[in-house]
Amino acid sequence: MTNDKWYNITTLGCKVNQYESASIMEQMNQAGWQSVPGNSPADLCIINSCTVTQKASMQSRQTIRQAIKSHPNAVIIVTGCYAQAAPEEIAAIAGVDYIIGHYKKPQIAKIVRELKHCESPKVDVQDLKSSFPFQDMPLTNFAGRTRPFLKIQDGCDAFCSYCIVPYARGRSRSLPPEILLERIKEMSGKGYREVVLTGIHLGKYGLDLTPATDLLQVLKRTESSPVNLRIRLSSIEPTEISDELIDLIANSGKICHHLHIPLQSGDDEILKRMNRRYSSRSYKDLIEKLALRIPDIGIGVDILAGFPGESDGCFKNTVSFIRELPVSYLHIFPFSRRSGTPACEFGNQIPPETIKKRRMALKRLDEEKRKAFYNRFLGQEVSVLVEETPDRMTGRLKGMTGNYIPVVLKGKTGRTNRLTPVKLIRIEGKKVLGQRDLCKT
Repeated sequence: MTNDKWYNITTLGCKVNQYESASIMEQMNQAGWQSVPGNSPADLCIINSCTVTQKASMQSRQTIRQAIKSHPNAVIIVTGCYAQAAPEEIAAIAGVDYIIGHYKKPQIAKIVRELKHCESPKVDVQDLKSSFPFQDMPLTNFAGRTRPFLKIQDGCDAFCSYCIVPYARGRSRSLPPEILLERIKEMSGKGYREVVLTGIHLGKYGLDLTPATDLLQVLKRTESSPVNLRIRLSSIEPTEISDELIDLIANSGKICHHLHIPLQSGDDEILKRMNRRYSSRSYKDLIEKLALRIPDIGIGVDILAGFPGESDGCFKNTVSFIRELPVSYLHIFPFSRRSGTPACEFGNQIPPETIKKRRMALKRLDEEKRKAFYNRFLGQEVSVLVEETPDRMTGRLKGMTGNYIPVVLKGKTGRTNRLTPVKLIRIEGKKVLGQRDLCKT
């Protein structure tokens, strides 16, 4: 392969997709391809798609059509969750050459050795109902990220009534712990100062392995290892946060004081219809325990607005419930009917205009929670990992505290990719302005 083959890759969706795209890029580059921006001429366009909501599927289709229009001579490959869950919908788009499911995603660089257009799309999508091992996609350098992701788990066994992900990602499976620990060691050796452990159902990590292990055990091994970086956990279910895990985080010198814990609804009737396996009471007890045991912890919450049967009273219960919780921010999603999920057929579907109003009310609550949390730390000195990419709005250096406060720094120059003492001065929108202590950097 010579260096006159150009490709671009477009990624939609979650951290796992972003990690997998970075791995594909590394494999393509190693095979002699040249990565170019999406608006530059390309021989190959790869779309790593998402289907978590109807809007995500629509955006995936739009991205595919735009790639075909912008690169009429390029070979078009579509992979990711939308390709896995609805290959027939993608095949109906004229101009698509390959549709590649998750099982073959790690092999894309090999598949395109003989690059050619197809009269009809070549579909290579395996049924994920059958059991298969974790598809390891090695990544030695996460280009463009100061805080790289490390995918350690894939798939989901929860089958919440609204969610398409188990059908698009398959059953839970895990990266063996020895490989996981070696990857973290490699990232530390390359100078990274934080790694985000990510997965589709992170709390199920290790249960499928032989011998079985779990997230707690691998975090303990990381804690006792000589690596010099912060460990951040991505989203983890409330039922999978044990007292022992809380104690480990509280006493850790490496694990960030930050958890993202999906709630979805604060109303018990709706939680049951969602097939969520906890009550509002147990969730509240967990959050209060975390806040008491780790006073500076930042806690994020997923909320689903407009689930079928969510009456005005149910929604008010959710708002009141969240308002009383010591959480720091919300991620808000509108309910999206996904064919093949039980909730798609539920009665009492909520009108779109009502869902929009509820989203706006939750966004206002999100702003309240962020401001209240940030205000607690104004005037304090905190440790910020200064990132290489500047803030888009201001051009200033930016970074993140261990408890997930986004910080922009006074001045536009300085050393990046290092933990820096910063005094938090004032709130600016959804970020906090910080002043570096130059004597300590």
